[in-house]
Amino acid sequence: MKLESLEFENNGFIPEKFTCDGKDINPGLIIEDIPEDTKRLALIMEDPDAPMGTWVHWLVFNIHVSDVIEENTVPGTQGTNDFRKLEYGGPCPPSGTHRYFFKLYALDEKLHIEEGCKKKELEEAMEGHILAAAELIGLYQRAKNKE
Repeated sequence: MKLESLEFENNGFIPEKFTCDGKDINPGLIIEDIPEDTKRLALIMEDPDAPMGTWVHWLVFNIHVSDVIEENTVPGTQGTNDFRKLEYGGPCPPSGTHRYFFKLYALDEKLHIEEGCKKKELEEAMEGHILAAAELIGLYQRAKNKE
């Protein structure tokens, strides 16, 4: 399985539009080579470079199988991010350049967990049901922090 964006290349910079300095909306994503037996998709977006440890920006699960996640949409059921919200929280690093990992999972069943779950609950629910995974990494550095 492969995950891409028309907005930025893997390991490339995420446009400001998709960050706290812009419209703070999710970028569109393109999914290729989804396994045939996939029933649902799940997506975790996180920043491992956050000062207090990995920061979860977006949790979405029970996404219907599709080769596109449209820009500025809620494609499935949302979990609670580390901003304590049920929504996409765009990159907003306090300093320096951070990496943002978009991790997509193809699942063999619909997950039976509630909206608002945390990352750990989502990962536990996915255990044993992941058919394939793909990753896209975007970078972002706020203009005020550039030297």
